[in-house]
Amino acid sequence: MFEDLVAEASAVSVDGWDFSWLDGRATEARPSWGYQRLLGSRLGGVSAALDLETGGGEVLDGCPVFPPLMVATESWPPNVARASARLRPRGVAIVATSGLPFGNAVFDLVSSRHPVTTDWTGIARVLRSGGTYFSQQVGPASVFELVEFFLGPLPEEARDSRHPDRAVAAASEAGLEVVDLRSESLRTEFFDIGAVVYFLRKVIWMVPGFTVERYRGKLLELHELIERDGPFVAHTTRFLIEARKP
Repeated sequence: MFEDLVAEASAVSVDGWDFSWLDGRATEARPSWGYQRLLGSRLGGVSAALDLETGGGEVLDGCPVFPPLMVATESWPPNVARASARLRPRGVAIVATSGLPFGNAVFDLVSSRHPVTTDWTGIARVLRSGGTYFSQQVGPASVFELVEFFLGPLPEEARDSRHPDRAVAAASEAGLEVVDLRSESLRTEFFDIGAVVYFLRKVIWMVPGFTVERYRGKLLELHELIERDGPFVAHTTRFLIEARKP
């Protein structure tokens, strides 16, 4: 069974940012604030918006209306193709970049769901006066029960690197005023080893350099643990931050 589960999870595509393959194999509680709904309500009230690291465009496409100028960026080629197919028919301009190659004071709203990094200075530059940055981000030590199962105990600096207090300080340093900040810890369960393999293949920064071959021993150990004790439980951390340019 172990080999079958691993082979199945190794073969499936991990393009885009759709986790539906995990239905019935893993669960993650969702933050109470409803990021996509809140983003949609904001997009309807601005004239120009930018969505950073849009992935395959899944989250943005769930918003009912877009402003007259709607731009999304993505750097990974498979996701660029997916986002283009999904969003261009709705009038969204897709820019294949990991940066901010835009002029000063172009956008009323900049958004990003789960950015790898946040260029606070660049975001402040492209925002118009009175514009806002709206983002749901991965918080500190997210899913570290799983990460540390593979990597061992990590230093406190690694556990604390995504603390929302750091985001507030960086936003303030860039000249932005944080007007909303919320955080939650959410129960996450993995029901089989295939779900773990898929997750680590897709969310590549959790266990850098992850491959089945490299971690086969730990995967087998975790498979036996799940078979004996039931779902592997971890805790996802998320925070919502909204910062305004004066």
